[in-house]
Amino acid sequence: MKNISEVAECLLREARRAGAEAADAIVAAGSQVSVDVRKGELEHAERSEGKEAGLRVIVGKKQACVASYDLRQETFRELAERAVAMAEVAPEDSSIGLADGEQLATILDFEKLELVDPSPEPRPEKLEEDALRAEASAGSVKGVSMVESASAGYGRSAVHIAATNGFTGGYERTTRSCFCQAITGEGLGMETDGYGESRVFASDMSAPEEIGRIAGERTASRNGASKLGITGAYPVLFDERVARSLIQHLLAAINGRAIARGSSWLLDAMEESVLPISLSLKEEPHRPRSNSSKPFDAEGLPTAAKPLVDRGRLKTWTLDLATARKLGLESTGNAARGPSAPPSPSVSNVVLTEGASSREELLREMGAGLLVTSMIGSSINPTTGDYSRGASGFWVENGEISRPVNELTIAGNLKRILLSIVPANDSREFSSLRVPSLLVEGLTVAGS
Repeated sequence: MKNISEVAECLLREARRAGAEAADAIVAAGSQVSVDVRKGELEHAERSEGKEAGLRVIVGKKQACVASYDLRQETFRELAERAVAMAEVAPEDSSIGLADGEQLATILDFEKLELVDPSPEPRPEKLEEDALRAEASAGSVKGVSMVESASAGYGRSAVHIAATNGFTGGYERTTRSCFCQAITGEGLGMETDGYGESRVFASDMSAPEEIGRIAGERTASRNGASKLGITGAYPVLFDERVARSLIQHLLAAINGRAIARGSSWLLDAMEESVLPISLSLKEEPHRPRSNSSKPFDAEGLPTAAKPLVDRGRLKTWTLDLATARKLGLESTGNAARGPSAPPSPSVSNVVLTEGASSREELLREMGAGLLVTSMIGSSINPTTGDYSRGASGFWVENGEISRPVNELTIAGNLKRILLSIVPANDSREFSSLRVPSLLVEGLTVAGS
């Protein structure tokens, strides 16, 4: 059985036959090609293809999920019977249930999203050529000791969702990617950095030489990094490549699951200021040519653009049906799921208001402080918002980069951090989480 929509419908029939009162099925299929090169030669090439089906059954106010890579029709009955048996012994949950018919997406206009590149799938030789070009470009940058890895890839995937409430729908997407990682220095003084891009359309990708050049220059700038040697409160500029992590913490705090559990530092913040009044945060699930765009959510509800934060004020939680019912609200069309788990809230494309200044202008404004370009580990208190992360980057003196630094810790409280951010104007157009560099005043920087 090759058609994934047929697989989904067959699973629903077997679920009804096994005694399910309601059910939904998700079937995903995809193929991936990846090529890695090293020192000018092919190191690894891989092609993978697969399909997976997930079935959720509902019996009363109980549910269970099962998944399988075996999509032979003769296995579906056993899969459905196992799911129903699991549901019958599961705990009751009054929030469980499919969407009502009037809630379902009805206009499924996939073409305007441009999720599939119509150009032919690239041959492995072309991907190898891209990786080699990126590697050569990175290796030619002065200060790069060696190129650790360079890779290029292509993927095509499809998903179909069907439910006993009458919903059925699916879509495809393609992905083209190129990444490069390099090393500077030697021995214990080695530092690494890199750069990569992933796009829906190959024509939107930067040239491999550009990707390699950026990776090489980022790496070479880390040469000679050392400990800062001081501790204190300083302004911190989060580079665009790590600034999105601050917004991800905000998105996690307004996720319906955290709100329903009462474990969010923004639990009582609805309609309160969580960002400066000049900034808004908007979800854009229908952005063309974006890796995270989608016409409907995992429960068949329509997706739509909406403000998450408007002029600094929090406007909504991100909800699926279950969390919305627990909170006495309506779903925001943010359900996501994999084959083996029930739906849970998640966002797609998000954009934060840009500022008027460039990153360099914000550096001059901060005077002395820290430019963060890489972060590792985290200690975030989900209830209070207390924040501590390992970091590396560059020390700034008199508004200019002075030297590369590593083994730092930055700490503060997310409520105060987000209320003080000053954005630059350098967010990446094709990023699903479009966030520019962010300047924060008065974080604790520990570097000794």
